[in-house]
Amino acid sequence: MPASRIALEKEDRNIDHALRPHAWSEYVGQEKVKRNLRIIIDAAKKRKEVMDHVLFSGQAGLGKTTLAYLVGKELGAIVKTTSGPALEKSGDIAAILTNLEPGSVLFIDEAHRMNRVIEEVLYPAMESRALHVMVGKGPSARSLTINLPPFCLIAATTRENLLSGPLRTRFGATLRLDFYDHDDIARILARSAGILGANISEGAVGILAGASRGTPRVANRLLKRARDFADVQGTHSIDETIAQKTLELLEVDRVGLEPEDRKLLRVVIEKFNGGPVGVGTLAAALSEERGVIEDIYEPYLMKLGFLKRTPAGRVVLPAAYEHLHAMHPGRLI
Repeated sequence: MPASRIALEKEDRNIDHALRPHAWSEYVGQEKVKRNLRIIIDAAKKRKEVMDHVLFSGQAGLGKTTLAYLVGKELGAIVKTTSGPALEKSGDIAAILTNLEPGSVLFIDEAHRMNRVIEEVLYPAMESRALHVMVGKGPSARSLTINLPPFCLIAATTRENLLSGPLRTRFGATLRLDFYDHDDIARILARSAGILGANISEGAVGILAGASRGTPRVANRLLKRARDFADVQGTHSIDETIAQKTLELLEVDRVGLEPEDRKLLRVVIEKFNGGPVGVGTLAAALSEERGVIEDIYEPYLMKLGFLKRTPAGRVVLPAAYEHLHAMHPGRLI
C-alpha cells in the first residue's frame, strides 16, 4: 500500500478517535442505558466489587464500543479488547482470560460471531471465574481447573438472538441501545464540528442530522464529507447549500436512505406488488446476503415506518410509497 494511502487512513482513524466521547459527560443520548449503567457502576464501586457482566445490544454505530471504554474509565480498569471472529479456538480465549489483570474489563465486540466452543469456555469463566482445561488425550486425559482473576466481561452484539441462551443468561444486565433522536444527533454533530474546527450553520446541522439514520457514526461520516466539500469549494464553512450538495453527491436523501435502501423498497414494490415477500426471496432478488438485509437495511426502514415484518414476509408500508413517490397497488399515495 502506498505510503500516502497509509498516512490518510491513519489520519482518518485519528479523527475518528478524536470524535469519540472520552468522558461520561460527553456521551450524548441513550439516557436510559446510561442511567442503568451508572447504577451498576456506582454499586460495584461502593461494594468494592468487580462490576457484573454486561451485554450491549443494538445496531452498528450506536456507541456500544465507546460505552465499554467509558465503563472501563469509570472503574479505573484496564480494558482488553477482542472480537467474536478473532476467537477461533478455545486456546484463543483461554490465553486472554489467563492474562487479565484483577479488575480488568474484557470487551468482546461482535459477540454473536463467537462459535459455541468459545461460548462454552466462557460459561465457567463468567460464573465462577474458572477455566477448565483438558490435559492429555484419550483415557489418560484429565480436567484441570485454573482460577481466573476477577474481571468484568462486556460484550456487544447487533444480533442478540444469535447468542446462545446459556450465554445470555450469564450477563447480569442486557442493555439495548436505540436509534438516536434528531436533537441528540444534532448535538453530536455540533460537538464533532467543534472538534474538527468546522464552521457549520444551524440549518446545515439540521439537514445532516435528518440524514444520519439516527446513528452517530453516520452523522460523523456525513459531517466529514461535508467539511471536505466545503474545503474544496473554498468556503471553509458548512451552510445549508453545502450540506444539501454533500447528500446529493453521496446519493443520500433527506431521511438518510441510500441507494441500496431505495432499491430494496422498489424491488418489493415493483417485483412483489408491495409484499409480502420472504426475506430469502428478497435476498435472492437483490443478490444480497440475508443477514445484511436483516441487520443493516431493515431496522432503519422499520423505524421510519417504511417496511413491516409479518409472518408472511416483508411488506412495504404507505409511508414508503409517499416518500418514493411510487404508486401503491390500487391507489395513488
